[in-house]
Amino acid sequence: MKTNKVLRTSLIVMVIVLLVLVSFIGIYVKDKAMMKNIVKEYQLGMNLGGSRQIELNVNTSTKTIKYDAEGKEIASTDTTTEAADTTDDAAAADTTEAASGDVVNINIYRASYNVAQPDSAEVKAVQDAINEYIADKINVQVTINDIPSGEYADKANLALANNEINLLWTASWMGTIGTNDLYKANAAYDITDLLPGTPLYSAMPESIWTASRYDGKDLYVPIYKEAYEGYDLKFPEGYATEFGLDTASIKELKDLEPYLEWCKTEKGLKYPYLVGKTPMFFRYYIDKYDFFDGANSLFAVDRATDTVVNPTLTQDYLDFCTLMCEWGEKGYISEDEVTKTTSDSEAQSQNWGVNWWTCVPGDESNSEGRDMQEEVFVEGFTGKYAHSTTTLGSCFAITANSTEEQAKACIDFLGLLYTDNTVANLYTYGIQDVDYTLDADGKVTPNNEKYGHAAWESTSVVPLTLCAGEPDDKVQIYQDMNGQAKASCAAGFRFNVAPVEAQYAACTNVFDQYGFVLELGGYAAADVESIITEYNAALDEAGYQDVFAEFSKQYEDWKASK
Repeated sequence: MKTNKVLRTSLIVMVIVLLVLVSFIGIYVKDKAMMKNIVKEYQLGMNLGGSRQIELNVNTSTKTIKYDAEGKEIASTDTTTEAADTTDDAAAADTTEAASGDVVNINIYRASYNVAQPDSAEVKAVQDAINEYIADKINVQVTINDIPSGEYADKANLALANNEINLLWTASWMGTIGTNDLYKANAAYDITDLLPGTPLYSAMPESIWTASRYDGKDLYVPIYKEAYEGYDLKFPEGYATEFGLDTASIKELKDLEPYLEWCKTEKGLKYPYLVGKTPMFFRYYIDKYDFFDGANSLFAVDRATDTVVNPTLTQDYLDFCTLMCEWGEKGYISEDEVTKTTSDSEAQSQNWGVNWWTCVPGDESNSEGRDMQEEVFVEGFTGKYAHSTTTLGSCFAITANSTEEQAKACIDFLGLLYTDNTVANLYTYGIQDVDYTLDADGKVTPNNEKYGHAAWESTSVVPLTLCAGEPDDKVQIYQDMNGQAKASCAAGFRFNVAPVEAQYAACTNVFDQYGFVLELGGYAAADVESIITEYNAALDEAGYQDVFAEFSKQYEDWKASK
């Protein structure tokens, strides 16, 4: 009797469980698009380190669950509402739009650098002007969100986690929402199969697309500007002329020493060599190495052997750091730049004899405003190399949460943005005679009061109206310079740091302790070799060899896959 009672009870429980499971399976089948979005949204929140809140709708009951950044449930609530159609209205709308050719709306997020606090009304006016103009050209309408640059990463990440963005501006150098961050979070839409044959794809040379790929995939749309990395030396024209500087004779950095000595002793310059608190080895030695890992000079590809090397163990590194430390001892470099106690503006405005400059065609005049307010001239020092970091120094990402229709709509809009003068001008400068004016030569003078962006973070240089002071042949200059850039051997390679993330972070901390000081002349020149030995011992203790092995493996696998 007891056994039968237990058996009956067990059967009842099993039936109840089965009915619940069937109910949930039915809901999942009916609304799997919603469930996929929920899972994607939760995972994205985890990857970007943010707390998440999701809602599960079961018939008339809604369960809201909130998780912290570590995936732990914070709170949950149950509410009951009127029964509703379980069809996903948003998904149905997207399908209907796609089927009928109706307008697809896309939401755009971008950082505002030129205007500290963008005026929402003016942004809306620009948005409306764009939508009115493109209405008879593409089945797309845009919503533009201009975010102050200092708030951009946080607000864009939140909006991204909430699936509120279809197209966002990003860059290889940004933190938390940069290209690497989006890649690791699987937050960028793979548009590889959507691009070919589109006006957008045709708007830039194939080399630009090749250099910007991640693991062979088109995940980002580069803004077409200078597509290479190269570095120049910059001199105040007065000093260089008075000294009789022959720039053609400067083959190596040490060739600058007679001029630096003259600047210090004859002209009384306290610190004639301006560093800008920036480690310079990776810049001055790009002819020999591809530093695809950024400014810390910890990993590089030797261009001669096409293999991963530790730059800090090369003779080049020893020679460079020794020279910097000798210049530090001679008083050519400010000790404040080594200790980072001088602000960037103070460092740039001080009286100096030579400085480095990123090679940007036709941009030399812009350097004067942040320097000594006097005439300068620029002399090329390194070659120019096209690689992923440069092409993605400013770019767009279509978000992974977007539907295929929305992704195609983003590509259609970008196709106009990269080819149509009216769209490019509106998106970049705003409305004529409100946000900018045209001078007698038909060139733009922006006021940057309520709306305004720079070309480098907006669109291709090709369709844009030139700004006042820019050369008439700017577009041709850019096209010629990009065409002359050398293809980097590591262009398109991306290091996945995940397997050795802790060791990598520890190594970058060691660089801050040793490498930064070495490269800015902060040690006695006689001690450089022993300091480099100590530096590498600290790197090994931090797990450098693990990271190096992973770098090498991934790079060799990538080469084999090409």
